[in-house]
Amino acid sequence: MFSHENIWSAIDALATRNGLTPSGLAKKAGLDPTTFNKSKRMSADGRPRWPSTESISKVIEAVNSTFAEFAVLITGDRAEPEMRFRDTAISVPLLGLAEAGGGGYFDDSGFPAGHGWDEITLPDSNGEPMYALEVSGRSMEPLYREGDRIIVSPTVSVRRGDRVVVRTRDGEVMAKILQRRTARTLELSSINPDFPLRQFAIEEIDWIARILWASQ
Repeated sequence: MFSHENIWSAIDALATRNGLTPSGLAKKAGLDPTTFNKSKRMSADGRPRWPSTESISKVIEAVNSTFAEFAVLITGDRAEPEMRFRDTAISVPLLGLAEAGGGGYFDDSGFPAGHGWDEITLPDSNGEPMYALEVSGRSMEPLYREGDRIIVSPTVSVRRGDRVVVRTRDGEVMAKILQRRTARTLELSSINPDFPLRQFAIEEIDWIARILWASQ
């Protein structure tokens, strides 16, 4: 629903996923730091104030996002905007995120391998190879909560700002936001501000797969 409350919540969520406060997001976009303050969201007579389309455009550009991704935050639809699903159903492998750190479950490209996988039924995403992981931990709250199932694909291209699953060579598997990637390092952030930014050397990374959508 496109409501006053939802659009302000989307701005707050956009700030959080980029490690910023609402005032920090406004400042990064070249706006007055008080633009998104709680006090600016209602007028003195109690009428709702809406953010301008110009300010929304500026913050989206400032964090290298898109309006489609911002719309996802407004509506609460956690599917990636560009994914289109067929009416047919397919069965895909399912494994717990914590279990995925063990050996033998993936090949070198991040595809399911070996035994121990359950299966779930999902809409067919135009034949895109994918599998499901069950979320554990709180680092991606409130977007992904304990027990949610994230659908990932190792073949979809990954860019800055994407939600991803990363497996290190030490066997740690985590759902994060790709904050920055260079020839030498990978920086990953969490939506939950209680969790710090993490940085890895590229040689520490086993594989990275993009999160396509999530299912409760």
